[in-house]
Amino acid sequence: MSTAYELRVLNPATEEVIATVPGATPADVDAAVVRARAAQHRWAAAAPADRARLLRRFAALVDEHVEELAQLEVREAGHTIGNARWEAGNVRDLLDFSAGGVERLSGRQIPVAGGLDITLLEPLGVIGVIAPWNFPMPIAAWATAPALAAGNAVILKPAETTPLTALRLAELALEAGLPEGLFQVLPGAGDIAGNALVEHPGVAKIVFTGSTRVGKQIMAACADRVKRVTLELGGKSPNIVFADADIEAAAAATPMSFLDNSGQDCCARTRILVQRTAYDRFMELLGPAIERIVVGDPSDEKTQMGPLISRVQLERVRSYVADDAPGVRGSAPEGPGFWFPPTVLTGLDPDAPAAVEEVFGPVAVVLPFDDEQDAVRLANATDYGLSGSIWTRDVGRALRVSRAVQAGNLSVNSHSSVRYSTPFGGYKQSGLGRELGPDALTAFTETKNVFISTEA
Repeated sequence: MSTAYELRVLNPATEEVIATVPGATPADVDAAVVRARAAQHRWAAAAPADRARLLRRFAALVDEHVEELAQLEVREAGHTIGNARWEAGNVRDLLDFSAGGVERLSGRQIPVAGGLDITLLEPLGVIGVIAPWNFPMPIAAWATAPALAAGNAVILKPAETTPLTALRLAELALEAGLPEGLFQVLPGAGDIAGNALVEHPGVAKIVFTGSTRVGKQIMAACADRVKRVTLELGGKSPNIVFADADIEAAAAATPMSFLDNSGQDCCARTRILVQRTAYDRFMELLGPAIERIVVGDPSDEKTQMGPLISRVQLERVRSYVADDAPGVRGSAPEGPGFWFPPTVLTGLDPDAPAAVEEVFGPVAVVLPFDDEQDAVRLANATDYGLSGSIWTRDVGRALRVSRAVQAGNLSVNSHSSVRYSTPFGGYKQSGLGRELGPDALTAFTETKNVFISTEA
């Protein structure tokens, strides 16, 4: 790789430089695509059982290196050690899950007159994956694992701030026996390496997770080339608490519904909607729960919330919270590191920026509502529709509200959003397409229809 520029990787908890990594240039991207196309042709021609076997070997190697990968994630992303271990384990599990789909990637036989009609699912070719910094390992794997399983090659561009775990995964893939050039990692700046990947004619599809603004730019560039895209672009998810819910359970679960990963989570339930008749009791319980959250050294097993990723992100979060804003605040370390305390804002107008925009930090707002219709109105009053939670003991209400809320992933009496075995994606400006689940592999295939005449 050329060395036209370098990326400095900081430890968000200490602000220390822990690594410098060469940044990819357009020439590097072009060379990677050439290698990927050659490797992909050989990979697609391999027996499905052989592809599955190598992917499972890759998964096994990830499993052997879970702790190493987790420690690397703690240092480069500031994730708590518990979260980082889950993330590395998710990569392992997704590789296993995708390997199981290789031999089930079958087409259909469609009844027609005068012959036999079948469909074939064929790999697209080279897939470009542009991964974010908030969950560097799992989100990269969400696209990489099924794309490889479907017979494609993958070029992964990790975020500038978090390239280290991706580079290590690429080394493990080679060690597992995946063909050289099949899975490549190109760290680099978005406006250099990312743009080159999006614009390259040899890349058949782009999978991007990040901001809505950049997602729109990628979508426009891909439209000019009629290139496929999957976009996951963020959220402003509601946590709807009805008065008939188990209020104690709902309040206890609320802090980590928006503080996990320091709030740097597209599924964070940052709009807490509480039925007015239960509002006072809910807040009595929520305040102490927020204050008990342990914020500190992410390598400490007891830590529940670590730092934000960068000073830029810290300043962005600060811009949403006035010093005298009413609400509940926890504590955070002072000194080096990008720290912001757990914060719940109250008394805001429903249209205030903190109530409708994605803060991407440990900040939530609490808004009261009157009835079911009012709850749905508030829940849908954003440009996003990724995730959300509904707390109620009434099954009928749970189903009605689930149908009415405009979001791709909802949970009742829980804050679960992502499983590798179920589809994930958003409504409105939260993105296009779905990742994960039983149909994940087909998102990386082209459907070819073949008619065979049986007429004499």
